[in-house]
Amino acid sequence: MIFSNAAHRCRIRSRFLYSGLWTLFIFPMMAAGGYAFDQPSPAGPVRAFRVGMSAHDVDGLWSGESKEKGPDLCAEVIFNRSLFHLLAATAYPNIGVSLNTRGDTSKVYGGFLLQWEPDSAFFFSTGLGLALHDGRRDTDSANQKALGSRVLFRIPIEIGYALNRHHRIILAFDHMSNAGLASPNEGMDTLGLEYEYRY
Repeated sequence: MIFSNAAHRCRIRSRFLYSGLWTLFIFPMMAAGGYAFDQPSPAGPVRAFRVGMSAHDVDGLWSGESKEKGPDLCAEVIFNRSLFHLLAATAYPNIGVSLNTRGDTSKVYGGFLLQWEPDSAFFFSTGLGLALHDGRRDTDSANQKALGSRVLFRIPIEIGYALNRHHRIILAFDHMSNAGLASPNEGMDTLGLEYEYRY
């Protein structure tokens, strides 16, 4: 049976997502050591460092149709400076990079990450920032997104599990677009799995 390219990409992304969810919920059971969530972070400038891989320009999420290919390789630094508190969460500044492995849109970004960290292994984060990308601002290509402006807004949404004090696994989504301030505004979504080392 011959599948279309769109169906094949959908199968690959589904397998990636299922693998990520399996890792997120099964791997913690294999981790050894006690938790120490109530211990404060050290006084250094970096709170956490992350690396991971994400599916690029995912179909059917915030931005709708997929045009570009991937995966992306990701890295991010979260700084150990509290910016503000909101609804029992704390905001920390962050910077990161997402490099597309197929020559499509890559980005660097910065902003803040608002983190809810109860006294349990699970945690949740969202935030806001700006992303500078190397993709197309306007194009008629069926294989590239028209993003409208060089600098876009970026919104992350994350669910994570702390294996212990230092090691964490995160299911990470991010959306970037120009919020309708420029035209066109196709936007782009990524969905991936990240490892975080918390200092």
